[in-house]
Amino acid sequence: MKSFRFVSRMLLLCAAVMMLTTAVPALAASKTVILATTTSTQDSGLLDVLVPLFEKESGFIVKTISVGSGQAMKMGEKGEADVLLVHSPDAEKKFMAGGFGVTRRLVMHNDFIIIGPAADPAKIKGATAADAMKRIAQSGSLFASRGDNSGTHAKEKGLWKAASLNPEGQKWYQQTGLGMGQTLNVAAEKKGYTLTDRATYLALKKGLNLEILVEGDGKLLNIYHVIELNTVKWPKVNEQGGKAFADFMVAKKTQDIIRTFGVEKFGAPLFFPDAGKKPESLGL
Repeated sequence: MKSFRFVSRMLLLCAAVMMLTTAVPALAASKTVILATTTSTQDSGLLDVLVPLFEKESGFIVKTISVGSGQAMKMGEKGEADVLLVHSPDAEKKFMAGGFGVTRRLVMHNDFIIIGPAADPAKIKGATAADAMKRIAQSGSLFASRGDNSGTHAKEKGLWKAASLNPEGQKWYQQTGLGMGQTLNVAAEKKGYTLTDRATYLALKKGLNLEILVEGDGKLLNIYHVIELNTVKWPKVNEQGGKAFADFMVAKKTQDIIRTFGVEKFGAPLFFPDAGKKPESLGL
């Protein structure tokens, strides 16, 4: 009888140890939040400020994967991220319609600009965005495209469409397949034109020798949303961590940081906070 009780206790002890050892990794994993985001939030330096603050306040650890918005949403469609911070509104709407996301909230905006060499061989300075694309094509001046299905690439394709042009296959049109920072370097090296978000340009413009030639066109607005993923489709997604990060991005304290980010270094903010605004106010 004693032997039976001893064996039973040992079995219970072993079971408890197994439960503990399997629970610890699960708990540790739940503290990691995978953020899939566009390269502009990384290249601009904004995440270098926000992520440590979020980690300190929440106790979560953020693993940032900086890719184009299109790639970030592909990760979301496969359940390979916990939360998205992206800037490709049309693609985001399709993502939500597909049931991959449960909430999509406005975070901030800045704008796109068309930059190029000071000599401006295509004579685009001061033109509208669509007219600038026409002049670049007509002059055969080099245009460096990210070509990576990012939010920036999507915006660029929209501008070519507005100009009734298809640059695919043209010698002067070069797709880098790279992020924004690297594409800026390619454009600078080859003295060509490119489309970029203002924040990344200002953060990296030193040594580029590329100037802002087209800005202020309503078609160049660059809007960011934070998206929480659907855990019904992907049960392994860190729902709690993803929601915590999304809530953090739209919180007043974070929005105030976004409002002043870049002012000290560049004399102007790199982003403008939008949490709580109606989409219609931004033309969405």
